[in-house]
Amino acid sequence: MTDSPAPHYKQPLLKTPFHERARALSQIDSFIPWAGYTTVDVFTTMEQEYFAVRNATTLYDLTPMVKYRVSGPDAVPYLNRLVTRDVAKLKPDRVAYVVWCNDAGHLIDDGTIFRLGAGEYRICTAERQIDWLLDSAIGFDVQIGEVTEQIAALAVQGPTSCAMLKAAGLRGIELLKPFEIGYFSLGEHRLTLSRTGFTGDLGYEVWMDPAAAETIWDILMAAGRSRGIRAIGSQALNMARIEAGFIMPNVDFVSAEHTIRTGRDRSPLELGLGWLVDFNKGHFTGRRALLTEKKQGSRRQLVGLDIAGNKPAHNALIYTDDGGKREIGSVTSAMWSPTCKRNIALAIVDAPHFQVGSTVWAEIYLNRELVWERRMSRAQVVERPFFVPERRRATPPAEF
Repeated sequence: MTDSPAPHYKQPLLKTPFHERARALSQIDSFIPWAGYTTVDVFTTMEQEYFAVRNATTLYDLTPMVKYRVSGPDAVPYLNRLVTRDVAKLKPDRVAYVVWCNDAGHLIDDGTIFRLGAGEYRICTAERQIDWLLDSAIGFDVQIGEVTEQIAALAVQGPTSCAMLKAAGLRGIELLKPFEIGYFSLGEHRLTLSRTGFTGDLGYEVWMDPAAAETIWDILMAAGRSRGIRAIGSQALNMARIEAGFIMPNVDFVSAEHTIRTGRDRSPLELGLGWLVDFNKGHFTGRRALLTEKKQGSRRQLVGLDIAGNKPAHNALIYTDDGGKREIGSVTSAMWSPTCKRNIALAIVDAPHFQVGSTVWAEIYLNRELVWERRMSRAQVVERPFFVPERRRATPPAEF
């Protein structure tokens, strides 16, 4: 007699195809939910995993990334109406980072668009957006469907990632350019690889049939053993993405679909993503509002901060450089960067204080043995990203 599976209400989160492999490596049983799946937050320690990102090769289970297939004769007009970037310029087998907004020009979400063929695209985003995508498709001859469970994915990131993939048998992987898509085989398994990632480092994302997931995991782990390969969780990835200056939903911005308080939603111009807004491509949702904001100037902006000291400014309030008399913003993400040897943060700062070179003050609270201490630390507005290694874009990457 075999044991029947647990009722759904007792096990509400889905398991990715890599779950058993991840569970076997988990030493502290630290799992978190992501888009309906259970995923690893930390395998061993955040520090070990972070240094693996910057010095070796890492595997991160990307399967919960929500994926939508967009196809049909009107795929390009539809996508150009949906997102702020000109999708018509996206060449075959290329990837583009995009954002989409509501009519007020406030961000609904960000993600990537993969051009997989003539009239066939894939949208990847951190949260489910099917309602917005379907509503935006009214009047277009286009088909939209969620394919999240049909595609398993691994983020393979780090300076030795290319060398590891070559050792695993992916011939020609070194010729793949940033944001380019390539097609490879490992044994009988077909793989799609994109030179993309969320670490700001050399790296790739590997897309495959879920049935091949455990086999591919085993092959990659074996090929990377001599190069210090390590599975990582979300905490280490978060450290890397802050250094890269990347934004994260529900951390650096809240979707305009979810905010309930006035003034809490953000535009792409306020988030420093003006380079993603193409006013010359024709109409898109939010264009009028964003054009008005561009002409009048943004009232606030997400900036990088270089903060004095080495205490991360988590959730710190930001004040003016006149003795801290007026509050002008707040920190959204913060860390001490072991690679940059700097105390860095992303923060929303009011105009005109968000100009690069401006000096502000961060109010930092430290908990020392259950006693809170207050620090006012000088900070300077700096350009982001904070960490931009040459290997990120080098083609072919140097051998490590």
